[in-house]
Amino acid sequence: MPGATTIKNVIEELDAIINESIKTNSRMGLFAYIYKRTTAEVAAEIALGHFKDNQNLERLDVAFANLYLDAYRDYKSHQQVSASWAFAFDQVHEPLTIVQHIMLGMNVHINLDLAVATANTMSGREILDIEEDFNKVNDILLQITNELQDRLSRVSPLMFILDVLGENKDEKIIDFSMRKARGQSWNASNLLWSLGENKSGQAINSIDQLVLKLGKCIKTPKTRTVRFFLRVIQKFETKQVGSIISKLRAD
Repeated sequence: MPGATTIKNVIEELDAIINESIKTNSRMGLFAYIYKRTTAEVAAEIALGHFKDNQNLERLDVAFANLYLDAYRDYKSHQQVSASWAFAFDQVHEPLTIVQHIMLGMNVHINLDLAVATANTMSGREILDIEEDFNKVNDILLQITNELQDRLSRVSPLMFILDVLGENKDEKIIDFSMRKARGQSWNASNLLWSLGENKSGQAINSIDQLVLKLGKCIKTPKTRTVRFFLRVIQKFETKQVGSIISKLRAD
């Protein structure tokens, strides 16, 4: 199946994954929903011409999305995918919180896919030419952090505890984590770009293994207190994906 060629195509394919997940009660749809929401925000900014090179940023965004879409299709058809995506997808039936399922997808997509997509998109060109727009996406994601957190609180009743524990600074924690992940991805992008597509295979495999380790920490945090807290949250969450996504979508 040919990959998406425009952001509109990407959003249509994400909708298909979300709808399929609702029908099958698959938690794969949780990351797909969050990814669709952030992609739509970036698409709106591109349409308004808010990037230095809007056309190139769209090329990157589509290449970035196709890595997830291809991994999803390949996994569903029992073909080989990266170790980190295989692990994330394998957890779909595990009793994890909604946020953990989403974070498992974000971990692979930002820490691995974004680096690969950026390096490939800028192959044969100066990678620094996209740095300004790459970093501007961070600000766009921060703008919708509160919205996403509010949506998640609809389906995870104990999300408010993050505010209590973080003294209402949890948005900054989320922003820092996102910026840190994207910062690491930018560094990895530069490494892969400098190696070139023909020589970057081993480096990509090494990144994949590191991302796999992070995924295992997301599934099973090392701290007992955190593990206990997550188990409590999970018990109060609905297990019906259709209900979860309907509440996330509601205006």
